[in-house]
Amino acid sequence: MTRLKMKTINALNEKDLLDRLQQLRSDLTKLKIDSAKGTLRKQSGKIKPLKRNIARILTKLNEMKKK
Repeated sequence: MTRLKMKTINALNEKDLLDRLQQLRSDLTKLKIDSAKGTLRKQSGKIKPLKRNIARILTKLNEMKKK
């Protein structure tokens, strides 16, 4: 998964952001399970960007709620 840019996140509406958030969280869960099993090799560098993308989306959702 590549880094989501704020320009892309700002273009999405709340429903799309929630869908993307759910997808990213499920991907992160799969990677964490593989990591716990010890089968995660080449994908170990994908965990940190996923966490950051989730944080970006949550930040945008919180900004939308405050407005």
